[in-house]
Amino acid sequence: MIRLTGVELRRLTARRITLLGVAGVVLITAFLLFVTWREAEPLSALEQQQARTSFEQDHKMWNDTHVQNEAECRKTWDPNVNPGANIDQVCSYSEPKASDYGKPQAVFSQLVPQLLHGASYFLLFAGFLIGASFVAAEFSSGAIGNWLTFEPRRMRVYGSKIAAAGLWFVPLGVVVTAVLTLGTYLIAAQLGSTAGTDWSDVIGTAVRVVVTTAMGAVLGAVVGLVLRHTAAAIGLVMGYIVLVEGVFGAFLQKVQPWLLGKNFDAFVLHDTTYDIEACTSQPDGSYTCDYIQKTLTFEHGAWYLAILTLVLVVVGGVIFQRRDVN
Repeated sequence: MIRLTGVELRRLTARRITLLGVAGVVLITAFLLFVTWREAEPLSALEQQQARTSFEQDHKMWNDTHVQNEAECRKTWDPNVNPGANIDQVCSYSEPKASDYGKPQAVFSQLVPQLLHGASYFLLFAGFLIGASFVAAEFSSGAIGNWLTFEPRRMRVYGSKIAAAGLWFVPLGVVVTAVLTLGTYLIAAQLGSTAGTDWSDVIGTAVRVVVTTAMGAVLGAVVGLVLRHTAAAIGLVMGYIVLVEGVFGAFLQKVQPWLLGKNFDAFVLHDTTYDIEACTSQPDGSYTCDYIQKTLTFEHGAWYLAILTLVLVVVGGVIFQRRDVN
């Protein structure tokens, strides 16, 4: 099994689409760092002066009018117009703060989770695409039949291909997350702030991104084996994103905890949130709707992804064991 996995790793490394995929990952990684650097750049002296002038004007206007505006708001307040609203919140006019004007400082602890989360998606897609192509190409060319004459034990062949797909992407995920983390740290240290960094959170997020990258390659290999065509595998993913995540996820909001995308986010980000619309009828006959925010936990996302991957790997193995390769 180890020898077979080593052979599959070498084959995967030698494939042209693998090299093209890695080149694409490198370009996207460089682009993300470039965008981060541009976003972290502080305002020019002229822009800072304009922001300061806007703050001073708004603060002066607030000083001159907020008492009168609050009094008029309370005088004309009608609880029937906004049922359930708090008069103190509605009629409160917050004092402008200088920190709200201009560009906020780039903070490493805020930048890196967002960047790694974004990287997790393109790494997942790259792993899925290359993994699907890696296995599906053998069926399209007929090479899988020749391979089974050399090693007729199908489950060993299946296991080696799945293992190779997952293992190959572990170092790629490690390198990409390390480059993004180090690059973002250097940018924040130069142009912003690195204070308050919790490295255990940063490393934890990076590890989870590496795990989902390997998972994407494994799932791609399984789907490629079942469908036997890379284009069909990509079409299946696109169909799921559009129909299930896009259409059903928007109209059937209560199914959000069972969507792949939400559980993926919950795992990578260590908890995520989603909104559910709650509508009620008022005594006066009106119909009001509010959004209730709910939390999808990391544990839920981890179990969801683990069970999904395990089930698909088992199903793929059963299909490969029983179905004719031609």
